[in-house]
Amino acid sequence: MATAGHVDHGKSALVKALTGIDPDRLPEEKARGITIDLGFAHLELPATIDGHPSPFHLGIVDVPGHEDFVKNMVAGVGSIDLALFVVAADDGWMPQTEEHLQILVYLGVSRAAVALTKIDLVENVEAVTAQLREQVADSPFARAPIVPTSVLNGRGLDELKTALVGVLADTPPPGDFGKPRLPVDRVFTLRGIGTVVTGTLAGGRLRRGQAVVIQPSGRTTRIRSLQNHNQDVEVSGPGTRTAVNLPDVEDSASGIQRGDVITLPELGGPSEAMDVVLEKSARLIGSKAVAARPLKDGSRVRIHLGSANVPAHVFFLESGQLCAGERTLAHLRFESPVFAFVGDRFITRDWSEQATLAGGIVLDPDASRKKFRTESQRRFLEQRSGSPNDLATTIRSQLTRDGAITRKDLLLKTRFSADEISAAASRLVAERTALVLGDLIADRTWWEALRQTAMDAVDAEHRSHPEHPGLPLNQLRAMMEGQLPSPEGFDALVADLCRTGLSQAGVTIGRTTHRPALPQNLQAAGAKVRALLSAKPLETPPRKELAPDALTQQVLRFLLQTGEAVDLGDDVVLLADNYARATATVKKFLRDHGAATAGELRQALGTNRRIVIPLLERLDKEGVTRREGDKRCLRK
Repeated sequence: MATAGHVDHGKSALVKALTGIDPDRLPEEKARGITIDLGFAHLELPATIDGHPSPFHLGIVDVPGHEDFVKNMVAGVGSIDLALFVVAADDGWMPQTEEHLQILVYLGVSRAAVALTKIDLVENVEAVTAQLREQVADSPFARAPIVPTSVLNGRGLDELKTALVGVLADTPPPGDFGKPRLPVDRVFTLRGIGTVVTGTLAGGRLRRGQAVVIQPSGRTTRIRSLQNHNQDVEVSGPGTRTAVNLPDVEDSASGIQRGDVITLPELGGPSEAMDVVLEKSARLIGSKAVAARPLKDGSRVRIHLGSANVPAHVFFLESGQLCAGERTLAHLRFESPVFAFVGDRFITRDWSEQATLAGGIVLDPDASRKKFRTESQRRFLEQRSGSPNDLATTIRSQLTRDGAITRKDLLLKTRFSADEISAAASRLVAERTALVLGDLIADRTWWEALRQTAMDAVDAEHRSHPEHPGLPLNQLRAMMEGQLPSPEGFDALVADLCRTGLSQAGVTIGRTTHRPALPQNLQAAGAKVRALLSAKPLETPPRKELAPDALTQQVLRFLLQTGEAVDLGDDVVLLADNYARATATVKKFLRDHGAATAGELRQALGTNRRIVIPLLERLDKEGVTRREGDKRCLRK
């Protein structure tokens, strides 16, 4: 839970009255009497669920209310389950109360309790309560309980605790999808222990001894120890205030600082650009506040995401500005890398940190600067912006834009678990809108079009070069470059082609029905070469006589590549059929005689020494014969 409300409305005093813990920890806070930075406390609320005691352990983030420290306030409310609105009865609804409400709405916080403080300073509490109810009427907190309180006499504190239990009872447990992220909101060093960081853990569990990475720096470390509310634990779960002791990490910009994220190495890296949907609160319509001014295209702003505060420029897809009550697609270019997931919410404030201008949702955490205005990216963002938390929509949008992706990378930086993603992908496969090919999952329509493109390329190769067995795989790979997400994607494509009427032969791929044939311009030269090879089957002319020019050399290469002819080396080429008959003759002679010299085999074949020696050496290499001295015998 995080507090929210105007400066000097009693937020810290109320937290201390509820918990016994003073959240103001800085000497300057004590001296000035106002909260400057985040304060922390915890509260155990007795509760009974289904007849069984089930207390709520509530971590509390106390935020500053002064307008100069709203940036610190935003860092504390990024991962909360509910808000505690604090409004002083003698002041009523004030500017920072309104700004805090808008911030919470932008961040998707939908549950709250309202504490009406300092009721001892007013006579008509009911009238103030009614005014307060009117202020929240058109917000997600319209039905939030409003509890009059006074920390001076303790009035209303028990009723406030009861109201908090009621709100928490309707709050779903924090999601655990196996992707833990701890946005760091506090860093300090303890003598003998080292660097300790705290934050509100979201998305998964962290364990003592676990290897983690600090984003956006990418620095790896391990968790030495964990605490929840000053208690050592082995495992910390989502939704808990968590303290992590990190060895060998300094409390500095080069080590770790507020705004960093502790997460797992396998969850990807940071990005310098994101595509988002931005909205500006309709509550600003008619207001003369700085926050109500239109946010203009190209503006330099500050983006508050998690506990981070990062400078960025904002660019709109269509309009030149964003006015109160409007919503639009936008592109953020950060001045330093940011680590985020799809569905993360953030706050946009002006460069001078004087006003909250808008809120937004991350749609593409790894956006491309060049592709923002492309039609495919527009469709992708429009599809996601309508249902940013819908799993099926998120998968379909990615497959529609990218065509295919490795299954391990599918929706990696999202708030969905691996099991949820796998089940949703299986449903798409069952609906025949997607298909799985090895490690890939692909949009079926896109894949079938890609496969047809490859088949058309193979057919074009057969038409233009009928003498070739098929299209060289390196040429096909070059054609597909940039269309497949990984080298394994090309292997999956070749495997799929081989299931649909094509076959791979060495380094080429072609139709299984294709039989290499000489093109029209080589047929005359082909007839000439075949005639020379057939005239005297085992006394063929040397290669220079067989193929004296460019055309006949092309023919000879074709005959060798297709296996119609056999190159025995030493300038000897035979037709494959003649080579097979010669092999059969040698085998029969050796079976009948046991062993024979090259001269004896030459006579049996009716050929000459120029032919028989390379022939017998080829048979030795193929394991048909074995040389023993000056004789050969059949190999057993």
